[in-house]
Amino acid sequence: MSKQMLGGKRVLVTRPPHQAHGQLQRLQQLGADAVAFPLLEIRPIDTAAPQFQPAKSCMLDLDLYHSVIFVSANAARFGASWIDDYWPQLPLGVNFLAVGQKTAATLSDYGIDACPNPFGYDSEALLNAAPLQQIAGERILIVRGIGGREKLAEELSARGAKVDYAELYQRCPPPYCDDAVSSTLYDPVPDAVIITSGNALENLLSIAAGSNRQFDTAPLLACQLVVPSKRIEQLAKTAGFTRIKTAAGPDDQSMTDALLP
Repeated sequence: MSKQMLGGKRVLVTRPPHQAHGQLQRLQQLGADAVAFPLLEIRPIDTAAPQFQPAKSCMLDLDLYHSVIFVSANAARFGASWIDDYWPQLPLGVNFLAVGQKTAATLSDYGIDACPNPFGYDSEALLNAAPLQQIAGERILIVRGIGGREKLAEELSARGAKVDYAELYQRCPPPYCDDAVSSTLYDPVPDAVIITSGNALENLLSIAAGSNRQFDTAPLLACQLVVPSKRIEQLAKTAGFTRIKTAAGPDDQSMTDALLP
């Protein structure tokens, strides 16, 4: 593959800093001017947060759950750390499930053998997994950040499961000054922006408008946007983006491949 396939294209990588290195490197190898512009800061919940004690109770009762679902690599990272704090040895008889391959790989790094999602990269695909079919009466724990989508819990509850959340982190928009926004998003406008979540897309639109909503976002809405799923594609269309490319998945290679001619 030619090292100049992206020939100087200016591409914004919006993953959190601890997750962006691989994508930045891959784009640079293809000749792109890859620019880090994180749209999410991932912070652990504070012990004073209302979510802390419920999460702690769930982790202490981990052996009472039939399945534990990690919705992202961040959920895997924080969840594995909590499990390590309370469980010197993993409880037996628990199905550990990962929404995507990267999430499963992150859990593996912590010694947790999780069943990866064989059907795709999102919650809708995970609902087809064998351990989540006949679940009436089972207890299921979803490990995630504060907030997030309810689709998974709603469907599992409809199938008769008792679903709990362990919300271990929060996603916050970075505090960009207007000068940084102007120089990164408008002077010049990027050739492409890589977005990996609905939360990141929402933050992009808010940040791009400026602190007093003084910026005209039309040039940004006209640049190429790469997204990982049809769901986020629809969110982007609703927001006004006109050149959207949906990648085969949210992993670095798929998102980068979507930019190739």
